[in-house]
Amino acid sequence: MSDARFEDAAERPIRLRAESAEDLEVVSALLQDAAGVAGDLAWMRRKRRFALFLNRFRWEDRERAEKAGRPYERVRCVALVENVESVRAAGVDPSERGQALSVLRLEFAGSPDPEDPSGLLRIILAGDGEIAIQVEALEVRVEDVTRPYLAPSGKAPSHPGD
Repeated sequence: MSDARFEDAAERPIRLRAESAEDLEVVSALLQDAAGVAGDLAWMRRKRRFALFLNRFRWEDRERAEKAGRPYERVRCVALVENVESVRAAGVDPSERGQALSVLRLEFAGSPDPEDPSGLLRIILAGDGEIAIQVEALEVRVEDVTRPYLAPSGKAPSHPGD
């Protein structure tokens, strides 16, 4: 079994930045069903950064894969949240480094004051888990860091009602 290649799909790795709630909707859609483990989460308090290393389903390639009759792909990516003031987690045990995590969506609730860029970024996880990140200003970056590989399940993620 060989790795898929960005060149095969005539695409480049994704590198995105979200600095508004509207931007975050795009990042959220791309990270939907991204999988990882608790050991791949890191809060770098002094750098005011929170990092997630995830296996992202390549939603942007799904239709092409179906048309070409080829397998679906995933890619390793890093998601960085900047300007972090505090982090809380529910349903995630940092001491259980192998605990499986699956991202459902990202949400941002900004300050009611339009001049204040601070707010709460919520990473909603499957199984009622959540990571709540208080930020001084919204800045989320997502970057693919490996070549795509064949999705182990061979299937696209599905949700009730799809």
